[in-house]
Amino acid sequence: MEKKLKGLREEYLKIPIPKELNDVVQEALNEKPRKKPRVGRNILVSAAAALLIVTASVNISPAAAKAMSDIPIVEKVIKVITFVEWKEEANNSSAVIKTPAISGLENKQLEDSLNDKYLSESKQLYKEFTDSMAKLKEGEKGYISVESGYVILTDNETILSVQRYTDTISASSSTESQFDTVDKKNEVLLTLNSLFKDDRYLQVISENIKEQMKRQMAEDPEKIYWVEDNDLTAFKGIDENQNFYINEDGKLVIAFNSYEAAPGYMGAVEFVIPTKVLSDLLVGDQYIH
Repeated sequence: MEKKLKGLREEYLKIPIPKELNDVVQEALNEKPRKKPRVGRNILVSAAAALLIVTASVNISPAAAKAMSDIPIVEKVIKVITFVEWKEEANNSSAVIKTPAISGLENKQLEDSLNDKYLSESKQLYKEFTDSMAKLKEGEKGYISVESGYVILTDNETILSVQRYTDTISASSSTESQFDTVDKKNEVLLTLNSLFKDDRYLQVISENIKEQMKRQMAEDPEKIYWVEDNDLTAFKGIDENQNFYINEDGKLVIAFNSYEAAPGYMGAVEFVIPTKVLSDLLVGDQYIH
């Protein structure tokens, strides 16, 4: 165990800090304290001080993972790590942004493109938060909460499905998510189109979702979906860019962000599509069954 932990630490230390983040950290370390710092500058310095390059640690075994702060285990070869985490609290506002990274793929082009995307998304969220804080007047409260992270939805011999989510609370609350599903054997990113023979699936899935919406509303008066035909905002159907993932049971799940298919109080909603509805349209049963 001691040797494994040492190996984890050595691998972590080899991971380069992105230049932009490194510049912010160095600026914070080199700056001399001021008696009356400006609000905007103080926020950036405190943000840099709170910047945690914390968990680029690799999961070799469950025991090692436990010793390294319970980072979720994905698989012996293909791993998911928390590459970087930003934490900031200021003016009654807070942000916690965790960035995942995938490692262990032989397809480095896919691995790099996913990791670059994850880091870019997180940096943009962090920038938006610090920019909004810097615009506040001295003594003004922001009352903004941003929490972003990731969830391993599916991890088996065939696929890895990762969800990145962002919960934002300001004047209202919203949840937005993005999903990536990787074929671990062939090391390709699955798209909705790639699962089906042709585009007939779009109408079939859309109609099934409408049926599920209507059934849920009939069973529970607290649930409301935008599905009425005479409603201008009614759900018309999915397109090829629709958020989706494949769950541990091998079922296709269609996901909607807040306000996409229902009022805000419903939050993000998902619909599991019965495989029997899709069986004639699927390219095969390797992923969905």
